[in-house]
Amino acid sequence: MRQENLKNNRDILLETRNLSVEFPMKKKFFFEKQKMLSAVSDVSIQIRKGETFGLVGESGCGKSTFANATLGFAKPRSGEIYFNGQPLYAEKKSVQEARLHMQKIFQDPASSLNPRFTVREAVCEPMRIRGGFDKNEVEQKAREMITAVGLTGKDLDRYTSQFSGGQQQRLCIARTLAMSPDVVLFDEPCSALDPISTFAVEETIRSIADSGICVAIVTHNMEQATRVSDRTAFFYMGDMVEDGPTKRIFMDPHDERLADYLSGRFG
Repeated sequence: MRQENLKNNRDILLETRNLSVEFPMKKKFFFEKQKMLSAVSDVSIQIRKGETFGLVGESGCGKSTFANATLGFAKPRSGEIYFNGQPLYAEKKSVQEARLHMQKIFQDPASSLNPRFTVREAVCEPMRIRGGFDKNEVEQKAREMITAVGLTGKDLDRYTSQFSGGQQQRLCIARTLAMSPDVVLFDEPCSALDPISTFAVEETIRSIADSGICVAIVTHNMEQATRVSDRTAFFYMGDMVEDGPTKRIFMDPHDERLADYLSGRFG
């Protein structure tokens, strides 16, 4: 049993312990005491290597803030974050080093792509900025990543603005995969896509997880979480109120607030 626990601990890639995040509220008067808004409250979660983890809840529940904190984009008020067993906020260098292994896919793919760039330029740009690749490696990697997301080498010379929303989201994924991340965070990746594009992006997400990359997906759509996530945490007003295998919490929620959400009372 002890050996099994040690193995499970080694498999943990991201871990939060009693994580809380607050933001300052706008003052009505200059001399008014600063008030804080609690966005995430006392959340403890473990995400393992190669796992697809869903963060679900209504808008404003804290799921995106929590995700951003785990990637080093929002500093917590209290609690701890560990990446590969190392404290994320121990020093500034720790965050910078961890970010080399973390990538984020944003909700609106068009805003992440320069419309004047060809696909080749868009996919190769992050590799050239980071360095460590020669010209041939950059080209080869770009072709591999484009193929991995369901596009072809012929698309490399087309402009990013010539693609549909779903295809642009897959281009963003190709850019991300080119950096060989350990963790990829998807923030509402299909909210602006039609059903066919959504299906294609979800297939790509599943293929990323199958390759051994840890995937976290922020979504308000529990059905989408069921299709792509191994495990899901449900957030409500900054609290993580339930965490477990996705199909179990979808079919048999233990928390009343999650049951209400699934029944459509929260819209």
